[in-house]
Amino acid sequence: MAILQDPFSARHSARGIFCSRTLNLRSISAIGYDMDYTLIHYNVAAWEGRAYDYCMENLRNMGFPVDGLAFDPDLVIRGLVIDKEKGNLVKADRFGYVKRAMHGTRMLSTQKVSEIYGRELVDLRKEGRWEFLNTLFSVSEAVAFMQMVDRLDEGAIVADLGPLDYKGLYKAVGKALFRAHVEGQLKSEIMSKPELFVEPDPELPLALLDQKEAGKRLLLITNSDYHYTEKMMQHSFNRFLPNDMSWRDLFDMVIVSARKPEFFQLSQPMYEVVTDEGLMRPCFKAQTGGVYSGGSAQMIENSLDIHGDEILYVGDHIYTDVSQSKVHLRWRTALICRELEDEYSALIRSRGHRATLIDLINQKEVVGDLFNQLRLALQRRSKGRPAQTIAATHMENKELAESIQKLLIVMQRLDQKIAPLMESDGELFNTRWGFLSRAGLWDKSHIMRQIEKYGKLFCMLIYIPQGFLISSTIPLLCISEPKNSLLLMILIHSLNNKYNDDESASAE
Repeated sequence: MAILQDPFSARHSARGIFCSRTLNLRSISAIGYDMDYTLIHYNVAAWEGRAYDYCMENLRNMGFPVDGLAFDPDLVIRGLVIDKEKGNLVKADRFGYVKRAMHGTRMLSTQKVSEIYGRELVDLRKEGRWEFLNTLFSVSEAVAFMQMVDRLDEGAIVADLGPLDYKGLYKAVGKALFRAHVEGQLKSEIMSKPELFVEPDPELPLALLDQKEAGKRLLLITNSDYHYTEKMMQHSFNRFLPNDMSWRDLFDMVIVSARKPEFFQLSQPMYEVVTDEGLMRPCFKAQTGGVYSGGSAQMIENSLDIHGDEILYVGDHIYTDVSQSKVHLRWRTALICRELEDEYSALIRSRGHRATLIDLINQKEVVGDLFNQLRLALQRRSKGRPAQTIAATHMENKELAESIQKLLIVMQRLDQKIAPLMESDGELFNTRWGFLSRAGLWDKSHIMRQIEKYGKLFCMLIYIPQGFLISSTIPLLCISEPKNSLLLMILIHSLNNKYNDDESASAE
């Protein structure tokens, strides 16, 4: 007999749905999907590795020195931002403050980061300077650019290419990668051997079938062309569907070559795909069950007689998929973030590390609070005014000064323990950049702020239930101060002894 899964255990699954706003899924009539990195998950090292190879070959043909360079998928993660003026790659928190940075392929020290970015914020509206890596398709471009920054700094780029700054170098890399996509060699190679590049999920086609059988109308809206879409979907879906179903049977409408984000903003010509070979003819109204090229989101709404918040759109690109469909059409949105599964696992495995770090930080907060109380008490006493706590009132000046000195030593020793733990936090996900979702121990990263702003849901894979998805809040921890002078002195004494003992043990 099958055992039902504990519903509460699903809340703690890496393959789950994380909700930034409450959403009643019974109000959703249609669910639209992007294809690449949404319904089709690629092996990043393989797909982006080949994109990188083609990019480097084009750079070589342009005269750039690329010998000896190799693709390193761990060099960057999604959510970082390229500083095209300085040749840096940065990780910012939700407010835009830079927390970590890399120049070329070399990580910068905390002090250097502060010197460069201490007075400025990352502002994604300044597109001439900042480039946000908001999709896994950005990985190959970022790796190539950072490696070429090293070559530029080394003086290895010949003068014949003209006086290049970092911005000019970024344009050259972008041009080389664009040629790799436009010329079609990359996609032709993937279509010929999809098993080398695609990682099918057997549960995914069945999840979409569940949605269809529950009465949801399913849409596929992709920028990929018809032939590529047919090959990828056939490879990843057909073998897992029952009763000789085809992937096409899942969708009420398929849109290829959609040209997002313009698809959500403008009215474009639409063509119906009328043969399996991809022959097309102009049309002005889409019909259920059809396959179309181009068109617009408004045509979809009019054809299916559904509008705005009746549609949930699921994609992997924050701007092209999630932001534009939300801003222009008020569609509900969900972001696919495949890295969440690895991040969640890394967070679970690092619980001991983080518990130790949080315990030390909490200890420092208590010690710091006592330090400030006693220092303020001494300051007030020097001016003939009473201390703010009863405990400090009953202490002599000498005792106050000695206690302040002891607490200062304790805080310094705590800092020595905290600093390396903070530096290594998130290494289980990425040794350079730490966790995708965080910038520091407590704060959200810039990409999580974007997800929170534009996406109602974000998840590792597709499974949309029928009920409510409800956002949650995290309570804050409060620490109270000791009021009794005896307790205060015992705490100071025990803290001082504890860190003296710890230092002696480490010395031994």
